[in-house]
Amino acid sequence: MILFKKWMLILIVVMGVTVGYIYWENSRVVLTEETIFIEELPEEFEGFKILQITDLHGKMFGSEQRRLVDAINDVSYDAIVFTGDMLKDDTSTDYAPTYQLLEGLSNLDNALFVTGNTDPHHFEPVTKRTVKKDDFIEGMIERGIEPLDSIYTISRGESKLFFTEFEISLLDPEEELEHLKAGTGANQQADILDRDYLTELFQDMTELDNMSDDDVLISLYHYPLVDQRIDYYQQDPSVNLRDYDLHIAGHYHGGQIRLPFIGALIVPEAYYDNYGLFPPQDRVMGLWEYDGIQQYVSTGLGASDPIKFLGFRFLNPPEINLLTLSKK
Repeated sequence: MILFKKWMLILIVVMGVTVGYIYWENSRVVLTEETIFIEELPEEFEGFKILQITDLHGKMFGSEQRRLVDAINDVSYDAIVFTGDMLKDDTSTDYAPTYQLLEGLSNLDNALFVTGNTDPHHFEPVTKRTVKKDDFIEGMIERGIEPLDSIYTISRGESKLFFTEFEISLLDPEEELEHLKAGTGANQQADILDRDYLTELFQDMTELDNMSDDDVLISLYHYPLVDQRIDYYQQDPSVNLRDYDLHIAGHYHGGQIRLPFIGALIVPEAYYDNYGLFPPQDRVMGLWEYDGIQQYVSTGLGASDPIKFLGFRFLNPPEINLLTLSKK
């Protein structure tokens, strides 16, 4: 009986320490820095800094997001990109965690947003051929964020840095404009989205077809590009896979719960066998390159809870990411 009580006491202490550690780890914010080497980077963009914020999932870091706001405001950056899953889940209408974060930031120059699987689409479905932005997106715009639905250009000297939304960049803009004029292809969306808006969008995208060697192309997307997906795009003649200098994504949470000497047990990825169970550990977080495409995947800030009692991170602190461009 004495031995049993001893082991029960040890178990209780271990559980208490573990719970305390999980609470502490999930409450802090880590700044992860990475240098991205680009072979033909123009001198004007040497040292250009991009701060990535992703996968907040409605999490609060103190009153009015004070810990997260302070962590971001302590960083110097040239652009800030939000790569999706800001809301807790796809049914959430609690916008306060995102809005309080944005309202506290001191630098919103070149602030861009792409949606994730928990965020509403940029536009609400409507029956008439008009464009009405979703309320959440309107709130982000009012707070200084630009939804990226085509391209965003930063010019320095004779050089340009283009941010593009990944999925639309796969389309041929000239071809889509022809479809719009002919009433085919992309024009099938015109019952939902205004045709003038689509025309303007694809006209913007034609700039990517006229990029010079002094220009930089960065793709923003919520989802990482696994090797199999890149192979599929390379083999599909209808897909216009571009020469991206960098692809920035989130979504995986670094596996969310990581184990010592093992890493991530699972990531949400349909392209992998067993839907991401026991993924290749060099394709879960951080920087990697495949077939000439560099991509950086952040582990993000929050946690999802497909299994209710596992809605936390373990050995995987919330992070924001500072990416510095440099010539190779």
